[in-house]
Amino acid sequence: MSLEDSDLTHLRRCVELAREALDAGDEPFGSVLVDAHGTVLHEDRNRTKDGDQTRHPEFELARWAASHTDPADRAGCTVYTSGEHCAMCSAAHAWVGLGRIAYAVSTEQLIGWLRDWGVAPAPVLPLSVQQVAPGIVVDGPAPELEDEVRSLHARLHGIRSEAN
Repeated sequence: MSLEDSDLTHLRRCVELAREALDAGDEPFGSVLVDAHGTVLHEDRNRTKDGDQTRHPEFELARWAASHTDPADRAGCTVYTSGEHCAMCSAAHAWVGLGRIAYAVSTEQLIGWLRDWGVAPAPVLPLSVQQVAPGIVVDGPAPELEDEVRSLHARLHGIRSEAN
């Protein structure tokens, strides 16, 4: 599957949520859970600024889905996200039984930017979704959103760029 216009609409909302997270002092990540009929079920943004690094929106959506959706319906859901799931969020997504993931930028893109900016690596290996949960259908990145997402991460790290 490739990204369609409806996917880009949801991914743009994820980028808006990422901007809201950054404006609130969090890392710029946002995610939206959509059912098989295209209905938005839940959305969230990063909430790690108070020290709980597990408060990623993808993880929160997996937990929300486990409590609020029928297990039989979860496989038909898509999680849209501004950045590809980390290993923790990929595992939660798979364990809960959610379906497709569509992301604006990949882990590889983000890690490349951070490396170029001299930002220290995270304490967890930067694995792709398929390395953690090989059965999940994954689509992305969305080149249309790359500059905007890169700009948010540059702002987080105090990097001046042409897009800022």
